[in-house]
Amino acid sequence: MSDAAHCGGNGVSPEPLGDLSAAVVGAQQGDEAAFRAVYRSLNPELLRYAAVIVGQDAEDVVAETWLQIARDVLRFEGDGAAFRRFALAVTRNRARDVLRRRRRRVQEITVPTEELPEPRTSGAPCGGSTVDTAEVAGAELSTREIVSLVSTLPGPQAEAVLLRVVLDLDTRSTAEILGKRPGAVAMALSRGLKKLARLMERPEATAVRR
Repeated sequence: MSDAAHCGGNGVSPEPLGDLSAAVVGAQQGDEAAFRAVYRSLNPELLRYAAVIVGQDAEDVVAETWLQIARDVLRFEGDGAAFRRFALAVTRNRARDVLRRRRRRVQEITVPTEELPEPRTSGAPCGGSTVDTAEVAGAELSTREIVSLVSTLPGPQAEAVLLRVVLDLDTRSTAEILGKRPGAVAMALSRGLKKLARLMERPEATAVRR
């Protein structure tokens, strides 16, 4: 039995891309255990991405995403990294379909102030570089809290920050998923991270659980 079939499925981070590649090949050969490994590896981040775009409808979007993946997996060509980009792109397309079909704007996610971190002692670098801001975001907040804050950003900025910072994709992969040029992605990322830093500095965003 392949390593992919033993995927832990803890829902926190995707398995190594080499294992994902093997799982995809197994799924294409009809191995149900391999397809489950693919699902466990990618489903958590697909949900995070969909939540940024459509809020509480994320589960419906991801369910539609997996239906399409199941239909198209036999035609897929590429390694684990390419399959991850493919799955994220399908998620984005299904989410945008929902927005067009229901003609409504992306729902904002209200962040419970009691779940946010304690105030910084050194101050967030509001005017700092993109890299510094990304490091602060990763250090100060949990993934769930970051996703909640990112969801309040304008659409293009939210997607750029989610893909680059939370899901750790490179600029070229992010541009491919979003259908934009790398320069446009970099600009959206920079603006989004600056707004994220300002959100982290707000008094109401630094309240602690009583």
